Amino acid sequence: MAAAPRRQVRLNLFAHACGHHAAAWRAPGSSVSRLGDITYWEELARIAERGRLDAIFLADGQSIAPAGAERGPTWFLEPITALTAMARATERIGLVTTVSSTFWDPFHAARLLASLDHISHGRVGINVVTSMTDDEARNHGMPALPDHAKRYATAGSSSRCSRGCGTHGPPRASWPIRGVYVDPSLLRPPQHHGESFQVAGPLNVPTPPQGRPVLFQAGASEPGRELAARHAEGIYAVAWDLESALAYRSDIRARAAALGRAPETIAVMPGLVVHVASTEEEARRMRADLDSRLPVADSLRQLSFFIGQDASDWELDATVPPLPPLEEFTGPKGRYATVLRIVDSVRPTVRELLGLLAAGGGHATVIGTPESVADEIERWVDAGAADGFNLMPPTLPGGITDFVDQVVPVLQRRGRFRREYEGATLREHLGLPEARPATSPL
Repeated sequence: MAAAPRRQVRLNLFAHACGHHAAAWRAPGSSVSRLGDITYWEELARIAERGRLDAIFLADGQSIAPAGAERGPTWFLEPITALTAMARATERIGLVTTVSSTFWDPFHAARLLASLDHISHGRVGINVVTSMTDDEARNHGMPALPDHAKRYATAGSSSRCSRGCGTHGPPRASWPIRGVYVDPSLLRPPQHHGESFQVAGPLNVPTPPQGRPVLFQAGASEPGRELAARHAEGIYAVAWDLESALAYRSDIRARAAALGRAPETIAVMPGLVVHVASTEEEARRMRADLDSRLPVADSLRQLSFFIGQDASDWELDATVPPLPPLEEFTGPKGRYATVLRIVDSVRPTVRELLGLLAAGGGHATVIGTPESVADEIERWVDAGAADGFNLMPPTLPGGITDFVDQVVPVLQRRGRFRREYEGATLREHLGLPEARPATSPL
């Protein structure tokens, strides 16, 4: 009996500033001077498309903290605007934007995304977030963010409402029918009446090529997991090691199955930081060079925030002091749990921990040759810990160029990654069906 074909790997580029390492902007030849230049972002999209990646993803925030701005650049072009330009600079790669359900009206979001799906010929995805800071809320007329439960309830309502708007616009091929532009009988407005939103519809944009954009989610909390299991088609996860990734993906799949969904239709893609070179020694040297450029005082302040105690006087080349167990920690538990896992598995010095947190904030990190990086990617996928990865290059454009030129060919030779795009839409890249209008209003 022939062996079953091994699963194809999903790969997505998370494009962020000069790269995900906090010191990337300080490195010689960094892209820091180009962050307001749309040709830089178009270049990143074209590199990822040359590697036949599924999508390029842009995160978003709704504020900037003046006290933290000196530490380095963050994303500052509005994502949908930038992705519209990137759509015109590329042909096949998916385009995923972040939308805050706390601040965005779902009809407005659905209209923008449907328009971008038309412009890109069906390549759009949406990453739904609930936002994180009161600074963001104050930029939107709120004194503070709603509490965690309220934000996730709103996110669920927004996801249902946006989904209904997106698939209930005028049908694309309705105007030839009987000489009328739109047959009103074919319109099924969502008529969404919820606690958070009141939206009559229908959307005043023709139904987009994919039916609706692919829905991504990135929550790790209990409400976040429930939201992802109920609505998400792709999930950007945080996992330091295979064991935690396997536990997360298994939990999401079990929740989805309990809700009547097919778990195989959900792609779980943990973040992955890769330092790759022709030898492992060279890859480690590249990583050490970036770590050496970190401003130590700032890095210790960030660590203090993560662990809820002052680390400013910790000895850099000593091992990390003992930390309280997770159940005794009163701050944000997700990040703290990741710190505990790193300390337990690697036993790093304080300096090493600062470097690991600087390049992705605790996401899985692989340092090595193209073959060893591909080995680790395959190990996670074959173990059921991931369907693929949300690549978080430590530097850009160098990090994604290195991955595309060195790691992708290894995965292609092993039959684990496409050599050419087989479809034209993001849904086709991910093996998802076109989304069809519901048969009844939401």
